[in-house]
Amino acid sequence: MHRRSVFLLLVAVGALLALGVVMLASTGEFAQDAHGRPHFFLYHQLAWLGVSVIGCVITARVDYHFWVKKWVWLYCIALVLLVLCFVPHVGARINGSSRWIRAGVGTFQPSELAKFAAICALSWWYSQEDRVEREFLRGFLVPLAGIGLLMGMIVIEVDVGSTALIGATTIAMMFVAGSQWRYIITLIMIGVGVIAGAIISMPERMGRFMAFLHPELHVADAYQTQQGLIALGSGGITGLGLGNGRQKLLYLPFAHTDFIFPVIGEELGLVGTLGLVLAYIIFILGGVSIAVKARDRAGLLLGMGLVLILALQAAVNLGVTTELLPNKGLPLPFISYGGSNLMFCMCAVGVLLNIYRQGVSEQEEEQMEQLEMALQAEKRVVRL
Repeated sequence: MHRRSVFLLLVAVGALLALGVVMLASTGEFAQDAHGRPHFFLYHQLAWLGVSVIGCVITARVDYHFWVKKWVWLYCIALVLLVLCFVPHVGARINGSSRWIRAGVGTFQPSELAKFAAICALSWWYSQEDRVEREFLRGFLVPLAGIGLLMGMIVIEVDVGSTALIGATTIAMMFVAGSQWRYIITLIMIGVGVIAGAIISMPERMGRFMAFLHPELHVADAYQTQQGLIALGSGGITGLGLGNGRQKLLYLPFAHTDFIFPVIGEELGLVGTLGLVLAYIIFILGGVSIAVKARDRAGLLLGMGLVLILALQAAVNLGVTTELLPNKGLPLPFISYGGSNLMFCMCAVGVLLNIYRQGVSEQEEEQMEQLEMALQAEKRVVRL
């Protein structure tokens, strides 16, 4: 099963990337900000895909312990870049959010690096000493304060979605590390309170939340999700056919980014959307299998953190576009247009591949099981 896990992972990632390129070719030419060029977003995404594949190869060859040990550097670089988002002529403010840094012809989103830095930091912290996760100060407050600083900078950018994503991943990693339930429940309550406060203090986010509760009373704020549901409903079982979607014709905003899933449903139908969900499930199963067979605790936590954050991001995007969750600006991993997120996703895959390369082989696992059985038999003999 361990050997099949990496095959399943790569097949799922390849299928998702191929679908993303195809759907971007279908939706990108109708986007309002295509600069008059039909394949503007497709060409940019293909360029980012090439760079991301190189990043995947590099991270697959670099020992994953390097990222865990250098978490301080990653953390500091991410923090500096998050601050630069607010510097005039360096940061870029788009749609009321200061999430980007100008990088030549394009932009870069530092919150993607912050995700990786947070996961590496937690992996290092909980792999240093035995049972540190059971302590309140070192196992709860200290890591929470460190990750909370990154989350605070991201929420100031008006990026509640990424903040909640990092927070949820932090809670999940604490659970995997073995933190006590009372700490985790407390953290969940604190997180819900912080996110609620952030939504209330931001009129645009509050409008989205009220549109989620009462779409009939907030037509303007609920417009995007309603158009997404129309697209999903129009597709039926088999869809209208690739390229034949109608909602992407300037009815559905951001059909090439955060709301690309409804277009998949419209053009490929229920068959396409279930296939997409199946690909994510296969990716999660393959990633978790690789993580649990890691050679040490750091590899387990790092692998689980990367799989969890991508799985949660996909779940949130699917929940938003099907109106199961309030509207949040999170792209669909491997599918949506966006170079920064694609780079993070592919580098995460590369790290998982490196964890697999260094993982416990099936032969070693069998030897360990035999040794454990022999020890148990010896203990029974001693007792007799």
